[in-house]
Amino acid sequence: MYKLREVEDGDLEALYDLSKLQNFINLPSNKSELKKIIKTSKQSFTNPSENLENNYYLFVLEIIENSKIIGASMVHGKHGSEEKPHFYLKVSREHKFSQTLNTGFIHGTLKFNLEPNGWSEIGGLVLDPNYRGHELKLGKALSFVRFLYIGLNKNKFTNKIHVELMPPLDKKGNSPLWEAIGRKFLNMEYQDADRLSQNNKEFILKLFPLDTIYETLLPMEARNAIGQVGESTLPVKSMLEKIGFHYTEEVDPFDGGPHYRAYTDEILPIKNICEAKVLITNKIDEVSNFLILDDSENFCTTLVQGKIINDELHLTDKYKQLTGKTISVLPLN
Repeated sequence: MYKLREVEDGDLEALYDLSKLQNFINLPSNKSELKKIIKTSKQSFTNPSENLENNYYLFVLEIIENSKIIGASMVHGKHGSEEKPHFYLKVSREHKFSQTLNTGFIHGTLKFNLEPNGWSEIGGLVLDPNYRGHELKLGKALSFVRFLYIGLNKNKFTNKIHVELMPPLDKKGNSPLWEAIGRKFLNMEYQDADRLSQNNKEFILKLFPLDTIYETLLPMEARNAIGQVGESTLPVKSMLEKIGFHYTEEVDPFDGGPHYRAYTDEILPIKNICEAKVLITNKIDEVSNFLILDDSENFCTTLVQGKIINDELHLTDKYKQLTGKTISVLPLN
């Protein structure tokens, strides 16, 4: 059995192990930084700041039988503020035509911009590779638990949800777009600039090109990476599009990874949250996967298989302690 819950102090070592599996800025392979993230998350769950940008919510996926942590995901209350704006490149096109030559061109363009009043952001999803492809769709559960929490606590988040997807990177973790633009103006390694930008964005405004960049002047490899995602991110992109997210024609200024957004109330998992009364049944045909909220005070959900019939959630006697209770339910199928 599996549960997805808010992070606790005792999860530090497990999170450190998970942080080595994938290069995420918001889940760094640094124990002191992870301690700060856990502390901030606990504060956000119990007593969130009125300034949404200060709130971070970290969720973990735990095997109940042995208390092993095998995954994590995160929500940031607000990405983009006056102090730390959201930077992006607007992807557009420019039409040029010469009557003399009777010739025209359509040029792809990139234009640096910023947003000081941003949106709640989902990110930082990592799952132990040994549990990928699981019949219970553990990766999907890790993603959807964030929507369950957002849907039940809309006052803690903005009316739009933002997500930034990982672009194609080479074997060393470098970005073709960074090599074509960023390195030439900032003279830094991609990873170093990305880390620095989390706490200090002044150097971006001072050094990054602010005028229109014509894609035709970039190497083909860099042009082909704009707005694209890496192979391992393709399933995430597909899932987001299916549940209501749309490409914003904006990309990360460092690596060209695409930005997606959706109105909170239009995100399918949030729309599908329901209340159901638990009914225990010996045998259930055609079961589906659900996240059920069995402890709302300390946010904790359980991943179960069952069936909803007429506002009743049919479960096996494994969950007899929930008999007759009305709980929040999120379908995962």
